[in-house]
Amino acid sequence: MGRSSRLFEIIQILRSATAPVTARVIAGMLEVSDRTIYRDMVTLQAMRVPVEGEAGIGYVLRAGFELPPLMFAPDEIEAIAVGLALLGRTGDGGLLAAAARVGRKIAAVLPRTVDSRIDGSSLHVSRWNEIPPSPVEYRVMRQAIREERKLHLRYEDAGSRSTERIVCPIALVYYVDSVVLATWCELRQDFRHFRADRMTTCRPTGELFAGLGEGLRARWSARQALFAIT
Repeated sequence: MGRSSRLFEIIQILRSATAPVTARVIAGMLEVSDRTIYRDMVTLQAMRVPVEGEAGIGYVLRAGFELPPLMFAPDEIEAIAVGLALLGRTGDGGLLAAAARVGRKIAAVLPRTVDSRIDGSSLHVSRWNEIPPSPVEYRVMRQAIREERKLHLRYEDAGSRSTERIVCPIALVYYVDSVVLATWCELRQDFRHFRADRMTTCRPTGELFAGLGEGLRARWSARQALFAIT
């Protein structure tokens, strides 16, 4: 998370709090050090954000501080609420945490008359038959796709046969009952798909395939128009 995003998150945490919040609590929520939060508080105060408090006691956001309102139509708010809730079915804890942050950001800037709708209190997404957590981290796969980093996979196929591959990850495909990593496989010199729940290891190799991701995705997408993923 970048510094500007973290500062925004701190404001949202303080804005929704009903009592002083310590730097340690905020640091735990944002996965940074206490010292980083202390520095961020100084930065916010220098930006004239009305944060009050001190180390060891806690911080509060003085009443009356408001961010500019963000306007959405009622059905747009409902679309956001359902979309964020649906991420809970993917089994991707990183995306679920990001969805919670998005929800807080949107609720923080909606007019008070409509911000309650973003929590989806009247629209519910069933968690029945959702995708189970993967033995490996989806965050690692998503980051490798973004940064065009090769991955080393240990994988068990449907017959419980184990294999190891070096792959260029190009896309994550979220199905109703599983998540599939689409890759360019160095061993097969072709596109291959690996179910996340059958992976036992997924780690970066330290090698890049910089500049190749977009072209590989275009070729893969063209092929998917002709052949279904199996």
